[in-house]
Amino acid sequence: MTVALVGADGAGKSTLARLLRDADLPRPVETVYMGVNLEASTLMLPTTWLLLAAKRRRGGRPDLVATDLGARPGTPTGPGARARRPARELARFAVWSTEEWLRQVVVALHSARGRIVVFDRHFVADYWHADAAAVGAGEARRGAASRAHGWLLRNLYPRPDLTLCLDAPAEVLYARKPEASVAWLEERRRQYLALDSVVPRLVVLDAVRPIEAVLAEAVDAIAAEWKARKA
Repeated sequence: MTVALVGADGAGKSTLARLLRDADLPRPVETVYMGVNLEASTLMLPTTWLLLAAKRRRGGRPDLVATDLGARPGTPTGPGARARRPARELARFAVWSTEEWLRQVVVALHSARGRIVVFDRHFVADYWHADAAAVGAGEARRGAASRAHGWLLRNLYPRPDLTLCLDAPAEVLYARKPEASVAWLEERRRQYLALDSVVPRLVVLDAVRPIEAVLAEAVDAIAAEWKARKA
């Protein structure tokens, strides 16, 4: 069974993923990072590592995104950035789509051993509104890389069996992790809550509470889903 932990920055996804490794669940838990910050991942192709190292030398962020998510801090703007965007986005998409499928190979190996795989973030959740939903609506302003990525997410990329959305007001998220604006965090929060029509099962967890309470509810939700799938 696969479980995705999603939510805006500051919701506590990585903390909860670590705690679930030792939680009382029907099967052992393996965690897989499914976000863009590659420094938080133990999975990376050698070619991606080289690209990331080159980016660090230029003073860039420690991430390699599939496509532009929008008005995030550090997003290049201006005519020069727009002129360079198509080639850069296609190159990023080629590399990142390979990284996305690498993680699915690892997931298949863990699943074959009967383990519950917990995703810290998930590409479908993170990029659905930026790429997949835009493609579904026929939004022509998205670039070629975004359209290709959106098609892949809509039609081919596996979705988690259970998605746990860690939700908290944007002001709370900003106080925990002030790397993006309150407005941006609120927009992302609404996008994650709208995933109920995208993923097989979405459960919203109140992330304002202490992490112990969030963990207990997450364990109950995972155990119930496991029982239902085995019935």
